[in-house]
Amino acid sequence: MFERLREDVASVFDRDPAARNTFEVLTNYPGLHALLFHRLSHKLWGLGLKWIARTISTISRWLTGIEIHPGAQIGRRFFIDHGMGVVIGETAIIGDDVTLYQGVTLGGTSWNKGKRHPTLGNGVVVGAGAKVLGPFTVGDYAKIGSNAVVTKEVPAEATVVGIPGRIIVKQDVSEEKRRLMEEKIGFDAYGLSDDMPDPIARSIRSMLDHMHAVDQRLENMCKSMQKLDNSYRYTQVPPLDDADFDAVKDGCSKISD
Repeated sequence: MFERLREDVASVFDRDPAARNTFEVLTNYPGLHALLFHRLSHKLWGLGLKWIARTISTISRWLTGIEIHPGAQIGRRFFIDHGMGVVIGETAIIGDDVTLYQGVTLGGTSWNKGKRHPTLGNGVVVGAGAKVLGPFTVGDYAKIGSNAVVTKEVPAEATVVGIPGRIIVKQDVSEEKRRLMEEKIGFDAYGLSDDMPDPIARSIRSMLDHMHAVDQRLENMCKSMQKLDNSYRYTQVPPLDDADFDAVKDGCSKISD
């Protein structure tokens, strides 16, 4: 028992730089308190004392703001950071070294009996406000982005973002060119990533994609003309002058402020 408690405290220090000492962790971390309550209620649930188990779970929710059904199975070194609003359903299965942030829901999409909630593999991280809904598996060391809504299986080591959740793949060359163009004109989507549902950011990114496609087509046309006529000489598009975009950069900075 005390060995598991020491392990739980050590996992807090590993994943929360704000933790200063053991006494502070034991007295002021609701995620740890909710985990200890759950171990007791889960034990009683397994012994068939279901009403007492649910009552302990309810008391834990009152005290910590974290709702964990006694039937949920949780592995070692589980860490809930902040924790308010976390909900873990009855048939959820959580592996070792899993981290959840505030507002996470491991819920179901059916009223049928049986397996209704997700299974999280070892080392999974679920960001604040994310919803993982359904009886599927999230593979080992996968990451679920903040506010994502995930309703289907996630491969191991994948990163999922957005609504509905989608797997992020490595950026290709065109993505890198787009990023460089954005930096050139001082556009950073107001501090938002490409995965955020900002309609203005999406529109400008679409324009940048179109500009890149036009530039590429003109480049190919010029090369074709040179092959047809050796006397034809084309020059590269002149570079952009940083001074021309000072006003744009200043405007974006004011919007960000």
